[in-house]
Amino acid sequence: MRIDIKATNLELTPSISAYINEKVGSLEKFINVSEDFKSGESAPVEAFVEIARTTKHHKHGDVYRAEINLKIKGELLRAEHSDWDMRVALDAAKDLMERQLTEGKSKKQTVDKKGARLMKRLMSISPMAWFTKEK
Repeated sequence: MRIDIKATNLELTPSISAYINEKVGSLEKFINVSEDFKSGESAPVEAFVEIARTTKHHKHGDVYRAEINLKIKGELLRAEHSDWDMRVALDAAKDLMERQLTEGKSKKQTVDKKGARLMKRLMSISPMAWFTKEK
């Protein structure tokens, strides 16, 4: 996974970038990347992370904003959160993105199981019964 980090209205230190790489890199276990992309030279998953300080003049309230955009095989997932601390905002945005990834995975599994049930039911019925009307 390739991670691009953008800092707005604050300085990006090596410790902050390492923290971002650790947190966003942990999302990779929820992403199912097919084998043909693993051998290719282009990255199938791109993460764009923006950490911003919303205003420069006040220190109370929601001061920091974290935004994570994941581009997976042409699909874009987005999570954003604002909080009083940069690390708390990033953790909350990561949790939102993790929830989106797991919900999408379970939704696909549900559709696959529904199709499998339909095929199993059709296979158990004789082919001549497919075209006859019920009375």
